[in-house]
Parts: sequence; structure tokens; C-alpha cells
Amino acid sequence: MSPNSILIIMFLGLTLFMFTGLPIAFVLGGLSLLITVTLWDPNALIIILLQIYDTMRSEALLGIPLYIFMAGILQRTGIIEELYQVMEIWFGRLRGGLAIGTVIICVLMAAMTGVVGAAVTAMALLAMPEMLKRGYKAELVTGTICASGTLGILIPPSILTIVYAVTAQVSIGKMLIAGIMPGLILAMLYISYILYVSYFKKGYVPQSLGNKVSFRIKILSLKGIIFPLLLIILILGSIFTGAATPTEAAAVGVVGAFLIGLSKRKLSLSGIQSASIETLKATAMILWITIGAKAYVAIFTGLGGADTLLNLIRNLDVHPYLILACMMVILIFLGTVLDEIGIILLTVPVFLPIVRLLGFDEIWFGVLYAITIQTGYISPPFGYTLFYIKGPLPQHLSMAAVYRGVLPYLSLQILALIICAAFPSLVTWLPNLMDKF
Repeated sequence: MSPNSILIIMFLGLTLFMFTGLPIAFVLGGLSLLITVTLWDPNALIIILLQIYDTMRSEALLGIPLYIFMAGILQRTGIIEELYQVMEIWFGRLRGGLAIGTVIICVLMAAMTGVVGAAVTAMALLAMPEMLKRGYKAELVTGTICASGTLGILIPPSILTIVYAVTAQVSIGKMLIAGIMPGLILAMLYISYILYVSYFKKGYVPQSLGNKVSFRIKILSLKGIIFPLLLIILILGSIFTGAATPTEAAAVGVVGAFLIGLSKRKLSLSGIQSASIETLKATAMILWITIGAKAYVAIFTGLGGADTLLNLIRNLDVHPYLILACMMVILIFLGTVLDEIGIILLTVPVFLPIVRLLGFDEIWFGVLYAITIQTGYISPPFGYTLFYIKGPLPQHLSMAAVYRGVLPYLSLQILALIICAAFPSLVTWLPNLMDKF
């Protein structure tokens, strides 16, 4: 059978099995097994075993359970509630202030945990009822929470970034640091949009301001952000300066989360146990997807699919940025139907040779990768974040309000993608600065 036929069969098979609703890990692993036995050679099954062994002994992947465990511990320390109180005190009297404060909290949560679901769920439970009660338009509330909650995909310590770096075999530390500036650009775009609708569009935010708070109370409230800032500095500072590897920084973060919990006296044995179980479940899911995806890509490459795709790209007489745009569109679509880990493990080994062929920077491409997956996460009707908010959504609001709310933020996501694509130095200057330390 020709490589072209194999390429078509593998992609059609993957698409067909994904729409059956089967878990992506079993789809990838089962399809790899089936294709190896039927289209290749049963003896080639050793390749799948080698991929499993390679995943099990990967030291770089150790950071993933540590960051997930850190997020679980932090969720039980009350630190998120304290952050919201601080933002309410400082931004409560600013028009659109609670929405702006929500964006800032999500930035801080992203820099502490890197877990998307945690930020969206926490803000839906804390910020959404308060903003709706004060008269914020439902679309602005839901859109702000959904979009800001996904910043954990970009801002380190991002689990997605680690998986990308391991898969692409680039520096994990540089890849993590590269997400800082694009993440802040997105946050600033969100805040700019909130300010615009607050001052130039009626009905989006309440006209009456909150109660006046003295400057002394504002200063005293800042103690609520001391622990989060220290934790962020410990994790990102140690990676940036090279004092610790990303995996070691994750261990430092876990210790820091424990110390925060102990100092606040809100960390119980049952809380640690439930955080451990959550970590075990999430890590097992990620590793099963990793094994399945690596097996699929190994078989895909071994049967000549990767070479066929590269030859196809070489023969195209189009601008490299047009090919890049096509890859981004594919990623946005996949972001609506697959989780981010599955997307990376499935597509990076296929896309990366194309990126190298076109002469693009791999770390810069990784950041564009993250932005497009983040865009897919808030894309109606199947974006993952839209379903994270569905549970805490008040009964009087329908999912239509969520869909309408995220549309402006989708435009901002695409704008940020264009900015980062047009000005690669925005992405690469911080990672390049790490070489000086």
C-alpha cells in the first residue's frame, strides 16, 4: 500500500473513532495496534512497547503531577477567595472593576497553578454571582470568566507547555518563560475590551459605583496577595535564572503550597488526600494519552506518512505564513473537540518537521500553538471552557448567553495570535534573555 493511502487511512480512522465518543487515549492506542497488525508487520508492535517504556522513564514529565498536586493544594488553602476580596477592594469603584479584577486574578492563578478548569470554576463560583447581582451584563460576565480562565494554557507553569516542550524536544524552561509576554498581552486586550464597553456601551456594567474604601484598608488588604506573589517568584524566578529546572521548580511550588496551607491553618489530612487522588487521576489520564499518541505517531512515521506530508508541503508554491495559518486553523478546530494534551501529542510530531522546513523558531511556534488551542477552548459550541462554566451557571441564564459572551474574546484571541505571529521578538526575547543568567 502506498504512503498516500496510509496517510488517508490513518487520518480518516482517527476522525471516525473520535466521533464515536471513545476516550482519545484508547482511540490512539487501539488504532495504532490495528494498523500495525493489518497494514504493516505484527513484529513492529515492539515499537509501541518502546514508546510505552520511553514515556514511563521520562524525567521531564515528572513536573506534570507536581504542578497538578500544587494546584490541588492551593485550591484548599482559601488563597483564591482572598485574592478576590483584594481585587474587589481595589477595583470595586472602577467602572467594570470586578470584571477587570477577575482577569487579574486569573492571571495570578495561571501563574500559580497552570490548570484551566480550576480558574474557570473558581471564578464562576466567586465572581459570577457577585457581578450579576451588581448589574453586570451576563454576556460580559460569562465571556470574561471563560476567556480569562484559559490563560493558564499560556502563562507558566502551564502543563500544556511542558508537554509541548517534551514532545518537540526543546528547552522546557525557555518554553515556559516564552508564554509570559503573550499571556500578559492577552490579559491587557481583555482589560481594554472591558474598559471600552464599560465607558462607551450602555448596559454592560452598573453605572453606580461600590462603597468607597479608605486607602488604609486598601493597603492592609494587600497582605492577601503576598503568598501568591512569593509563590510565583519562587517558581518562575528559579526557572528564569536557571537556579532550578522546571521539574525542581515544581517541587519547590508544592512545598510552597504546603507552607501556605499550614500558615493559614486550612490544610487538612482529608484535603491532602483528595488533592492526591485528583492528581493521580489527572496524571494517569495524561500519561495514557501520551502513550497512545506516541504510539500512533511512531506508526504514522514508520509507515511513511510523515515523509509523504513533508513532500506535499515542499511541492506547494505558497507563502510559508499561509501554511502556518492553515496549521493554526486546524488547531483551533481540534481545540473544540479534543483536550489540549491530546492535540499536542498528536499534532506536534507531524507539524514540527514542517515548521523546521519553513525555517520558523520552534519556541515561537509553540506559543502560537498554545494561543490557538486556547482559542479552541472558548470556541462555540464545543469549546471545553464553555462546559466548565455550565455547571455553576445560574438557572435563569442559558448557554446562549455564554456563546454570545465569548465571541468578542474570540476576536481578541485571533488579534493576539496575529500580533505574536507578526512580531516574533515579543515571544522570544524573554527566553533569549535567560541565556545571560
